[in-house]
Amino acid sequence: MSGKIYDYTQICNSILSIDPKIRFAGVINERGRLVAGGMKENVEPLENEKDDEMIFMELALRVKMRKEFDKQLGHVNFAMASRERALAISIIVNEDILYVVAEPDADYGSLPKKILEIIHA
Repeated sequence: MSGKIYDYTQICNSILSIDPKIRFAGVINERGRLVAGGMKENVEPLENEKDDEMIFMELALRVKMRKEFDKQLGHVNFAMASRERALAISIIVNEDILYVVAEPDADYGSLPKKILEIIHA
C-alpha cells in the first residue's frame, strides 16, 4: 500500500458510517500519535485520554514488532483483538496504522473486509 496518498479523514468518516457498532476510527502514526479521525459522536469513551495515548503507543510498538516477520510470513493484512468490552482492528496504511474499535458483538467476520474495501476504493 505504500506510495498512495490517502485521505485519512475521509477514510475514518466512511468507516464510522458503515456499521452502527463502530465506536472509533482513527489513524495513528508510527510514534503512537493520533493524526486523523477519532470517536464517533455521542459515544461514551471506554477509557480516558491518557489511556488512549498509552493504547496508541502500545499499538504502534506491536505493529513494528509484527513487521519483523513480514519476510517469513508475508505482510499483515489486519490484526484483530476481541476483548470483553470492545473489538479492535488495526490495519497498516503506508507507514501509519488505521485503528478501528467496535462494540464486542460487532460482526468480526465481515467488518475487516468492509474496512479494507474502503481503504482500497
